[in-house]
Amino acid sequence: MRQVILDTETTGIDPKDGHRLVEIGAVEMVNRRFTGRTYHQYINPERHIDAEVVAIHGIDNAKIANEPVFAKIADEFWAFIEGAELVIHNAPFDVGFIDHELGMLNKQRSGLSLGPVREHCGVLDTLTMARKMHPGQRNSLDALCKRYDIDNGHRVLHGALLDAEILADVYLAMTGGQTALTLDAASASEQQQTDTSSEGLSIQRLTLTPGQLSVVRPTEQEQAAHEAKCEAHQLTWFEDASNDA
Repeated sequence: MRQVILDTETTGIDPKDGHRLVEIGAVEMVNRRFTGRTYHQYINPERHIDAEVVAIHGIDNAKIANEPVFAKIADEFWAFIEGAELVIHNAPFDVGFIDHELGMLNKQRSGLSLGPVREHCGVLDTLTMARKMHPGQRNSLDALCKRYDIDNGHRVLHGALLDAEILADVYLAMTGGQTALTLDAASASEQQQTDTSSEGLSIQRLTLTPGQLSVVRPTEQEQAAHEAKCEAHQLTWFEDASNDA
């Protein structure tokens, strides 16, 4: 499965008010593994960027004065995302701006048109996902980084590629916390490597073939002791719950 984790920066909130894209950043994953392919582009929006927006992402008109307009980068960008599932935090915002840019471009040129995004890509909104998983809580990207213990200390200002990279880590944590694991012969050598933790402890990964692990079942005495302990814990939990109520 090919996924593209994507983020944009803009001149304002609503493209209907004439606001435009100023930056696109994207990271590619295939089967939950980073491929190393990224897309990053600053864009000249052909309009003034308000000071209050510059304070958020740090991109002013001087910084993007010599960058290409969207029409110049549209085909390369489209080739990067077409056919992928896009993973975006607050997807309607970013998709709305991309579709607006594509719509204006299609009116300017004849031939093959690009977009709309949802007709050529899947879209997964991590903000919607987070609200379902954590109802009633803050679900901004910064809040999710704190919740899932993801380091975002280097995120002083918003930046499309940086935010896409952080969102990729957040998405993996929200959906299992691991990239795809393989236990075939090709990965056996990696599993046998020795890692050293920050405390200096060595952890040896072992590769076991089927049949090497034996199953030891408890004796009747051990099983009875286990059930008695569980029953005692259950009684204690019930008493505590009654007191809390």
